[in-house]
Amino acid sequence: MAEKIISPGVFTNEIDQSFLPSAVADIGAALVGPTLKGPAGIPTVVTSFSEFQAKFGDVFKSGSNSFQFLTSHAAEQYLKNSDTLTVVRIMDGTFSPATASILDTGNATTAVNTATGSMAIVTAAATGDRYKITQGSDTFTFIASADGAGDASDNSIRFFVGSSTLGTHVTNLVTEINATSQLNLTAVSQSNGQLALTASSAGITQNGVTFVTASVSTPGTFGTAPAAGADSDGFIMGGGTQTTGTQATAFVLKTLADGTIMNNADTTSTTNNVLVSGSKHNIRYEILSKNDKKGTFNLAIRAGNDNIKRKQTLETFNNLTLDPNSTNYIGKVIGDQRFTVRSDNGTKYLQLSGSFPQKSKFVTVESINNTIDYLDENGNLRVDAASASLPAAGSGSENGGFGGGADGHSGFDALGNQTAGHSSAKPANFYETIDSTNSQGFDPQTTARGLDGYTDALDLLANQDEYDINLILAPGIIGSVHTTIASKIIDVCESRGDAFAVIDPVPYDSTLAVATTEAESRDSNFAAMYWPWIKVPDSQVAGTQRWVPPSVAIGGIYAFNDKVAHPWFAPAGLNRGGIDIAIQAERKLTQGNRDDLYDSNVNPIATFPGQGVTVFGQKTLQKKASALDRINVRRLLIRVKKFIASSSRFLLFEQNNSALRSRFLNIVNPFLENVQSQSGLTAFRVVMDESNNTPDVIDRNQLVGQLFLQPTRTAEFIVLDFIVQPTGAAFPE
Repeated sequence: MAEKIISPGVFTNEIDQSFLPSAVADIGAALVGPTLKGPAGIPTVVTSFSEFQAKFGDVFKSGSNSFQFLTSHAAEQYLKNSDTLTVVRIMDGTFSPATASILDTGNATTAVNTATGSMAIVTAAATGDRYKITQGSDTFTFIASADGAGDASDNSIRFFVGSSTLGTHVTNLVTEINATSQLNLTAVSQSNGQLALTASSAGITQNGVTFVTASVSTPGTFGTAPAAGADSDGFIMGGGTQTTGTQATAFVLKTLADGTIMNNADTTSTTNNVLVSGSKHNIRYEILSKNDKKGTFNLAIRAGNDNIKRKQTLETFNNLTLDPNSTNYIGKVIGDQRFTVRSDNGTKYLQLSGSFPQKSKFVTVESINNTIDYLDENGNLRVDAASASLPAAGSGSENGGFGGGADGHSGFDALGNQTAGHSSAKPANFYETIDSTNSQGFDPQTTARGLDGYTDALDLLANQDEYDINLILAPGIIGSVHTTIASKIIDVCESRGDAFAVIDPVPYDSTLAVATTEAESRDSNFAAMYWPWIKVPDSQVAGTQRWVPPSVAIGGIYAFNDKVAHPWFAPAGLNRGGIDIAIQAERKLTQGNRDDLYDSNVNPIATFPGQGVTVFGQKTLQKKASALDRINVRRLLIRVKKFIASSSRFLLFEQNNSALRSRFLNIVNPFLENVQSQSGLTAFRVVMDESNNTPDVIDRNQLVGQLFLQPTRTAEFIVLDFIVQPTGAAFPE
């Protein structure tokens, strides 16, 4: 692979002279595909399947069935034997996270009702199913529960309005008013859903309100009388002053995960403040306390499916402030940095915005209404009005939901299903129903239906300096029908030169001939194909079995091979190639079937009595016979190149002399000796001296080395001659 030498760097080339005549830390895989939730398009490292589930979800319901995306299945298998996996969630179009705006306490203002002596029906600020109105030091709570009992034990008035028994409710309402006030009112009439009351005692004053008559004909400035037949939400007494609050946004929380699945800022149920759209996959917030003197408050991030009596607190941040000069500034403690995928002349990259790194596992914070230097040098509140900028204690306790998340890829919902009303509305195809135009709800061949999402993800992964990976998996992408993305995956691995691709050749229920034809159409030693599909249990949906493409399990086979041996060992055979989760293969292959597949560079997934389902081949897609037509040799080169290239970076910009060459040899020779002792190499030689670092090479500011490697070959064919001899014959020496 030719490389341009323009800017400083370490450049590696391979020269394959193996044609036939006729300990480094483990580097994880990259897994590309749709997930239930999580940051879309942003490569994210997870170190366990439980972390994957927390960030990207697992099981979801589609209609009456429960599913997992193939991405989830593959992550589970790979992370059984590895602790590093880079996941890129696929979405397409314009998608976004959900947000929650947390209001401040507000600044008190006074309003005067100009309609003295009137009663106005208004829509009051609602909290759950209760409506509260504050007048002076008293708070009146209105609840739709007209008992008519004249309960004077509290200052609440319970009423219903707008039904066939409206007259009864009016009577009950009057009874409650008289029981909880000094008024003596009698119901006179009802009209257009409005209450008309007459005070039998004029001039009575209650809480600063003087009642001469009571009528809804002049509602005043606090509200508007409802339209005919409309239900009223509450009422206020006119003729006095009303204290209200002007609130602004204290700060905004934004979920790290994208999509409508994070939206739950809807109404709560009547019991325990359960969010109607709350689930284990989304979150809610709560302000637990507030200290005006110190300017602090606590914030809790709760599970979206909890309730007020059984809270599931996921994170708690204590003593937060809105003062950017404080160590507990909310931006510093939670983090405000986010990545956005950008493009410059066709090159994709991540642009970082914000000043403080992410500390929360679920949200970032933005639009902070800063209270600079909240406390003076004596530790006292500098400006009394500043306390109104803090979020009110208890904010979010009854709801605390998030909203505004969007899924993008117009015509699809959060689960990848095409929505009703779309020009090509249809359900998502999962598992064995995946086809050329519908892979888990996406069409990877079509712009804005999946093609752009996969392309952007792979363009990011192409940057080997940013993403240290050795394997790319994209279960759900089928080589024979999703040709553009399958080719893109292989191209990325070849351009990087240090990653390998596993491509599924054909959909479920294909023939052997179709599988071999697909493999024969490609030529690369940076990719491999396996066939047929396998049936596996769904560990997250009890009693359910799934047909999955080979790549779901092959990543786990590679990780197991590297765990018990080394990358230069073959990830195949009964010792390291057993697919222990497989219940059965799509079909049992004969020796002839395996011969046909292997001759076309498709690695057979065989079934042996008593041994189960096993990977029984390790060919790359390279057409020409050489050492690099075997997976173990390609992965040996990937490991060796990664180590030597990363170690050599420390030699850049040093003095180009014999001492520098010695430093290189002292790094590389011990490493290759170790690989040789672990059966990776039969022999090797490293040359970096005056013979290849001539004066003209040095004058070009280059340091040149040559590494001659003889990979250890695997025994794939065991040939045994059984020779039957007559009695008395002599055995050969």
